[in-house]
Amino acid sequence: MSEVVISLKNIKKKFKLEQHKSSSVKETVISGFGFNKPNSDRAKTHQVLNGVSLEIKKGEFFGVLGKNGSGKSTLLKILSGIYQPTTGRVETKGKLVPFIELGVGFKQNLSGRDNVYLNGALLGFSRVEIDKKYNEIVKFAELEKFMDQKLKNYSSGMKVRLAFSVAIQAEADILVLDEILAVGDAAFQKKCNEYFKTLKDNKKTVILVTHSMKAVKEFCNRAVVIDEGKIIFEGEADQAADEYLNIFEDDEQKKEKEEKKEEEAEPERTGDKAITIHRIDVKSTNDEIRILAELKASNKSFSNIGLGFRIEDVNGRILIGANNMNISKPVSVNMKPNERKTIEFILPNILANNTYTISCTLTSGNGTFTHDHWRNIMSIENKRENVWYPLVAPAKVIVKTSLANDD
Repeated sequence: MSEVVISLKNIKKKFKLEQHKSSSVKETVISGFGFNKPNSDRAKTHQVLNGVSLEIKKGEFFGVLGKNGSGKSTLLKILSGIYQPTTGRVETKGKLVPFIELGVGFKQNLSGRDNVYLNGALLGFSRVEIDKKYNEIVKFAELEKFMDQKLKNYSSGMKVRLAFSVAIQAEADILVLDEILAVGDAAFQKKCNEYFKTLKDNKKTVILVTHSMKAVKEFCNRAVVIDEGKIIFEGEADQAADEYLNIFEDDEQKKEKEEKKEEEAEPERTGDKAITIHRIDVKSTNDEIRILAELKASNKSFSNIGLGFRIEDVNGRILIGANNMNISKPVSVNMKPNERKTIEFILPNILANNTYTISCTLTSGNGTFTHDHWRNIMSIENKRENVWYPLVAPAKVIVKTSLANDD
């Protein structure tokens, strides 16, 4: 099991709101007699976070989603030690570097070169370390021709590129990124995306705040959605992206969507019931999925019975299916009157960590008669760690090494 490197327990954060100040002698006198005072303590504070608890494991690329003002940036600043929580406990293991306010500490009247050394010092680098990294920083920022110019002559994009290029030199166990994917122009953003892919490939622990659902689905393993200072969803990145979009829907849209979801999730069952699927059981491990169905015949005999199953994702897309009659080595099934039989399918678990539904169809006479067609019989909770794809192909991998002079 992966080590927990960040633990938040019941984090609450309140900010005091600045009260109205007297701007005239009249207002000062009136306020002295008790007029214009706030009605309650509630008017003096604003609760930004209200009982946030979560754990982030080593190597996770973790997303934090929420509308503007939901509390997500405050949460990152508490993680980074910039803010202290009003109540609650924060525990981190390893060196944490925040990419929250790039360029903090930059001096407009200093050159780009001097600001590299100044910003590096704020991040904990010695002058010798910056000397070694300087050329790499400048090359990444693509500012070779401008480093001796004063920062006040830089465009805003140039300043952010320089700050980002300095920040990524920090050797950290945990990176905290706040809307960092919006850095610079399209070409520089592409370079940043490649950097994030490297972080993910190297199993760095990353916490990312973003409004980009594309970034969430591409980079994040898990995510939370924060609304009004509370976590309203925690789970798979794809599902978190959907939940984030849901909070922008009005109550009527949400009601319609929930009703439609319930209708689709309800089992639909048709067929003449001459043979029925009396019971079905699904078990999954990291290696395999076992689907066991118990069949019950009526007072007739049946031959060439076919049982087919389909596993679908949350959007109703069929991912896997099989039938005892159409596999590489078909299995013949016949039943006598009132007989019961079980059919078990064993297949490699190529599904990601997610929730799925299973549907089955039971026929006889080589598919001529449909006896029991059952949609959405049950949900399957497939729990697999470190799986980044919807389906994992059971691929055979061959690696060959060639010597340089083989050409």
